[in-house]
Amino acid sequence: MIIIPAIDIIDGKCVRLTQGDYAQKKIYNEHPLEVAKQFEDAGLARLHLVDLDGAKAGTVKNWKVLETVAGKTSLIIDFGGGIKTDKDVQIVFDSGAKLATVGSIAVKNEDELVKWFLRFGAERFLLGADVKDEKIVIHGWQETSDIWVYDFIEKYNQHGVKQLFCTDVSKDGKLEGPAIDLYKNIIGKFPQLNFIASGGVSSIKDLIELEQIGCKGVIVGKAIYENRISLDDLTRLNDN
Repeated sequence: MIIIPAIDIIDGKCVRLTQGDYAQKKIYNEHPLEVAKQFEDAGLARLHLVDLDGAKAGTVKNWKVLETVAGKTSLIIDFGGGIKTDKDVQIVFDSGAKLATVGSIAVKNEDELVKWFLRFGAERFLLGADVKDEKIVIHGWQETSDIWVYDFIEKYNQHGVKQLFCTDVSKDGKLEGPAIDLYKNIIGKFPQLNFIASGGVSSIKDLIELEQIGCKGVIVGKAIYENRISLDDLTRLNDN
């Protein structure tokens, strides 16, 4: 299982939100590159970089942060937040991301996303599914759709998507443990999927349990910043 640390960006700074609420913002570091280098030094290979300004504005904003981190580390970066047009996708790849993270557009504009798959390759996209009660949520988690998460995954599986991360929004940022039952169900239905868990991770025990149920990766954010999981812990787990 690959451990993927997360850096969320607002105004060029490393922050975390609780349940996607911009009013519940906590700044952890003024310099995302410093944080990224700590992850790299700990032996981690991947980075989940989220442009929260971009997500709010509906267009990529913090591409300079991406460019800096990609240029000064060897981390494999997936970048998301505000990717709405071909131009946004091109900026993200030109700035050094290996993967473009997409979520809302997969719900609202399937035709456009499929065009991107054809142009850039489906393998260059990391699909995000934000879920509440097994239904996809959109608009910054404010609106629950009537789309069942399993139908959503099945559809994009057929479009060639091989990796997906799923966030149970009721768990995110609360440090109360991940949505184990939901993830077990998804892995059971889609055993070939490169499935990445996200949200709620609070301890090394959570990471071990996610690996045991068959997750191929896990995105970890707040637990690192709140010192629930140390970088030494992650290095040890990564080495096993």
